[in-house]
Amino acid sequence: MDATVVIAVLAVTGVLSVLLSAVKGLLDQLPEVIDSAGRARDAWRRFRGAGDPRPLAERNDGPPAAG
Repeated sequence: MDATVVIAVLAVTGVLSVLLSAVKGLLDQLPEVIDSAGRARDAWRRFRGAGDPRPLAERNDGPPAAG
């Protein structure tokens, strides 16, 4: 009986350890996924011919200069 409890506790802690490692790996990749989504969005806009191919941060959407 005691050996069964020990094995069950070790099994549960092992599963939790693997689960925590997987969650940590996913959370570590999250910033790169967000950056990649932004680059994909910009590329899609360029592909669809949405106008200015520069990233939104570099655009000057003000009125054109006179002259």
